[in-house]
Amino acid sequence: MGRAFEIRRGAKEKRWDKMSKLFPKLATAITMAAKEGGDDPESNAKLRGAITTAKNENMPKDNISKAIARATAKDSESFTEVNYEGKGPHGVLLWVECATDNNTRTFSKIRTIFNKSGGSLLNSGGLEFMFTRKSVVAFKKAEGVDLEEVELSLIDHGLEELDTVGDDAVAYGEFTSFGTLSKACEDMELEVTKAGLERIANSSVEFTDTQLEEIEEMIDKLEDDPDVQSVFTNIA
Repeated sequence: MGRAFEIRRGAKEKRWDKMSKLFPKLATAITMAAKEGGDDPESNAKLRGAITTAKNENMPKDNISKAIARATAKDSESFTEVNYEGKGPHGVLLWVECATDNNTRTFSKIRTIFNKSGGSLLNSGGLEFMFTRKSVVAFKKAEGVDLEEVELSLIDHGLEELDTVGDDAVAYGEFTSFGTLSKACEDMELEVTKAGLERIANSSVEFTDTQLEEIEEMIDKLEDDPDVQSVFTNIA
């Protein structure tokens, strides 16, 4: 698949291997989902998706239970979702989703990373028309699973596109269809590995291997920050 693919895959594996930083972020996502829609995964699709993602990252059940319980604890921290949009090295577009209990601190850290990486933050909404928020549900391409039949079935539940990435099939739909799309995958007894909302670039850009390495250095710094939940780009 080429050197560029290897750079992206290797960098991602390296980042997501940092469990000491990953688990707290997954816990925050679970807590926020539980606060937003209730602590019952059966009736809260966002919480169900956060739990599914956490389980597939091998997060212990006890950690997941504590994260859910934290949503109703009197002394629990109050997190706010904050988005930052900007340009990085070589003009790459970056959408950074954060969960923070201190907006001033988070803004300062994100701005510093952009500035030191040769990028710049844009005004809120600057990339609104460059990215589209989508429901994304990934599941294993297990033996006996007919992807054509799955695709036809999921169309009635909001599916727009079914793609394959490695050992997974990935279903994309409008962000408003997340609950019905994820539930349909579960009802079909598909082995869901990830479920959530993502920002998908409306058009992607090819970068050279050298450019990708510089861009990945910046993404590493962003994803190392405990306040950052997700980073989306327009990398092809």
